[in-house]
Amino acid sequence: MNYQNELKKLISSLDYKPTLLLHSCCGPCSTQVLSYLAPYFDITVLYYNPNIEPKEEYEKRKSEQIRFIKEFNHNIKFMDCDYDNKTYRCRVKGLEKEREGKARCPVCFMLRMEYTATLAKEKNFEYFGTTLTVSPHKNSKQINILGGVLEKRLGVKYLYSDFKKEDGYKRSIEYSKVYNLYRQDYCGCLFSKENNQK
Repeated sequence: MNYQNELKKLISSLDYKPTLLLHSCCGPCSTQVLSYLAPYFDITVLYYNPNIEPKEEYEKRKSEQIRFIKEFNHNIKFMDCDYDNKTYRCRVKGLEKEREGKARCPVCFMLRMEYTATLAKEKNFEYFGTTLTVSPHKNSKQINILGGVLEKRLGVKYLYSDFKKEDGYKRSIEYSKVYNLYRQDYCGCLFSKENNQK
């Protein structure tokens, strides 16, 4: 399935702006995604990333996300939540030595997307989605399959996407330069950072 084409089909069928709870992993990844979606959806960005360590790094990335939303100025709302690193550590126990892109990553994706979908259901959002598919380091097929599973389980529509398509990732880098955003040099979890340095 071409997930970006699925998104285009949905957008072409819209005659109003549905509400979307969009999980964002960081400000830089959100740039192109928000630019693409803002004309078509009433967006609330959810910053739920318990995988990011240390806490100072988490706070730095969060502040950059908030700054971008304010400066971008497209009536996008922001939803914060508590730093929840213990839950992440519990969920990936036994997978600490996996390299980035292997067995630990889908567990991390599911944790963040499940939280987003559950909140979307509770708060009556019409859709939930994630910025994760803009990164060339993330498996878009895997992410979209997980989104589909959550859609069926929870009864809230998932926004299929592959935001890296059509130079999406390249545009996110360009936006980051324009807005002078901090671009981190690792995904967020210290396990990935440590294992990739070996």
